[in-house]
Amino acid sequence: MKPTFYNFEAETLQGKPVKMDQFADKTVLVVNTASKCGLTPQFEGLEKLYKDYQHKDLVILGFPCNQFAGQEPGDAKSIEEGCMVNYGVTFPMFSKINVNGKDAHPLFKYLKKELKGTLGGRIKWNFTKFLIDADGHPVKRFGPKETPEQIDAYLKDMLPNEK
Repeated sequence: MKPTFYNFEAETLQGKPVKMDQFADKTVLVVNTASKCGLTPQFEGLEKLYKDYQHKDLVILGFPCNQFAGQEPGDAKSIEEGCMVNYGVTFPMFSKINVNGKDAHPLFKYLKKELKGTLGGRIKWNFTKFLIDADGHPVKRFGPKETPEQIDAYLKDMLPNEK
């Protein structure tokens, strides 16, 4: 049987394991993040999407990554403080991972295989986003420069009108 998003697990910034099946029946946006990147202000737009659509079962999951120009050098505590203090992030943030290479997190290996980007199976930069439907299937990949505001237009068509 082909795996879905729900077959994976990751660790939160606080070190707690989370099975992705806890997000069953929700639309999920998975983002590799960095706190010292020119695209870091996207946290603000991602938080707005989360606030605007969580009542329609949208979940955003942030995965810090230091693979691009060392733009996420901090430890879990500094990442959490930076997200909360600077951008008011309330959506779940996970422990720092790799998204490319042999040590890439299994979830990102899966997402890249399912939705190839302009670099094939590699992630180009921080703030690459993967949209997973309520059945656990990746349906759309957004590049780093595609803003949360652009994703908002896509979500309006995808999410239920009223909940």
